[in-house]
Parts: sequence; C-alpha cells; structure tokens
Amino acid sequence: MKAQRGTIIRSVSEPDRSIRFYLFYGPDDAGSRALADKLLKSLNAEKILVAGGAVKNDPALLASEAAAISLFGGARLIWIDPAGDEIVEGVEALLDTGAVESPVVAVGGALRKTSALVKLVEANEAALAHASYAPEGRDAERMVVDAGRAEGLQIDSATASRIAGACNNNQAIVSHELAKFALYLGAAPGQPKELLHDVIDLLGVDSGEGDMMRLGDLALSGRAGELFEELDRVALGNSEAIPVVRALQRRLIQLAGLRARAEEGASVDAVMTSMGKALFWKDKPLLQRLLSGWNSERLAAMLERSAALEKAIIFSDEPAVAALEEELATIARAAQRRR
Repeated sequence: MKAQRGTIIRSVSEPDRSIRFYLFYGPDDAGSRALADKLLKSLNAEKILVAGGAVKNDPALLASEAAAISLFGGARLIWIDPAGDEIVEGVEALLDTGAVESPVVAVGGALRKTSALVKLVEANEAALAHASYAPEGRDAERMVVDAGRAEGLQIDSATASRIAGACNNNQAIVSHELAKFALYLGAAPGQPKELLHDVIDLLGVDSGEGDMMRLGDLALSGRAGELFEELDRVALGNSEAIPVVRALQRRLIQLAGLRARAEEGASVDAVMTSMGKALFWKDKPLLQRLLSGWNSERLAAMLERSAALEKAIIFSDEPAVAALEEELATIARAAQRRR
C-alpha cells in the first residue's frame, strides 16, 4: 500500500507488525534513508544487509532471511540498498510466504511510477511504499535547523533558508555541510555555536560553484550554443568533472521533487510560490522553464544517467571531461527537441 507524507512518520515510528516489506524511494535519497534509519531505531533492531544482486540470483533469499531467528534473540531488520526491479521476484516470495520474524526495508532511489517493484508494493496490504521528495519552504528551513541542532549549531530561519537553497533541499548535502561548519566552529551538542553567514561565505557549497551549476542549467535549457561557449571559457580539467556532475544532480533532484507536485495537480506557479525563501529570486525564471519542459519520467532517467556517468568517470581511464561534455550535449539536444 502507499503511505502519504502525513502518515509515513507514524508508520516508521510505530511499525505495524503486519507490514513485512517497506520500500522508500524517490528523488530525495537522503530522506528515504532517514526513514529507513528511523524504522531501524523504532524496532531497536540489528541491521542485516542484503545485496539486491543476491536477491535477484536467489529469489527465495528474502523470505529465508525474514523467517530466520536471531542467534541472540534480538530484533532484526533486513536492509537492501540500493534496490530496484531486480528484487521483484524476491519480494513476491516474501509476501507470499507465511509468518516472518523480521521485516525487510529497501531503499530504491529514483524509481519511476511504472516500476514493477513500486506497483507490487502499492498493491499489497503487507507492504508499504513511500516516495520521498526534498522538503520545501518552511519544512526545508525546519530540516536545516533540526539537523544543525544535532551538530551543536544555532541557526536562524534566514540562514537555514540559505543553506537549504544552496543544497537544493537535499538532506544528505545539508548534513555534510553542517558537519563541516560544526567542525570549523568547534561546535557540539554540549557546546553550541551560532552559525553566521561569514562561515557559509567561506566554506559553503555555494562558494565558487556558479560555473559548475551553470553548465548543467544551460544543457537542461537546451541552450547548446551558450553551453559550448561556456565550456570553452571555463576549460574544465578532469578533476572538475565530478563536481559538475554533482551540481547537475542537485538541480535534477530539485526539479524532480517540484515536477512531481505539478503532476499531482498543482500549477507550476503554485509550486514555485510554495518554495518561499528557499528559491533564490534569480533562479525563478529558469526553474519555471525547466519545470515546464521536463516531466518526472525524463528527470528520473537523467538522474539515472548522471549516476552512471559519475561511476564511469570515477572508475574509467577514459578522459573524464570528454564523457561529461558528451552527456551535457546530449541533454541540450534533448531539451531542444522538447521546446
């Protein structure tokens, strides 16, 4: 069955024993992992990691692991991360089996609505699925303030809004940034320090990132001529390819969350307005164009491609910049066709 945003926290804070499989997926990967972690703590369970490939090769594995009794008598949570349609047969076997000792949780990333795994889970009363999207507006500010408090940082709403916007409301990036600020300030929960803009100016993710983000924005806008001019101007080195890919991913994650709301019935203008201070005013025309030009399915596909590109750049001996420029050109051509 499908869990809505308003009920998901209760579902992981007070787990229902009849639910044997949880699927957390969506553009906000950090949010999905946070839900899985909350479930783990609520169950006071031991995390048992199982690879998605292992489930694909042995569909009976999940049911077997879920039925096993802990050697020490404690609770167990079977954990699959990352997970995709390759585990469908294993989940079917789990849901068809008799009583189990331990539930299973899967973190699925940016799965599409047409995913066989999503459809299977939403159609079964013994399973629960929830799509995670990056928090927006006041929710994003609250997320930053709460995460900062855990690091010993005192953050006002304006500062929180800036951090959330710079990180595209991505909880994983926010956590990384706050940990960096806390280390610099010597902050800790027992020794709180106020986080001011001068520290963010010095260390923040938005310091010196304009060129990195601009390349992805030009590609997504279909402005191929300007993209090639910008590539010539900045003359990227191989070491800069990964930061550009990650800047593109942050934009795609932001767009995916906003586009999903638009496809649920909200107007693009209403979605933009809901972002409040988290949306830098200069970015508004750009985001309006991109939201109108790309749908959720294409955004999810580009996220998958960007993740594959990042992995290829890291593990390949081929020139990184060449692969990056080819991908940006491909995106720009696709955007031009969608105008």
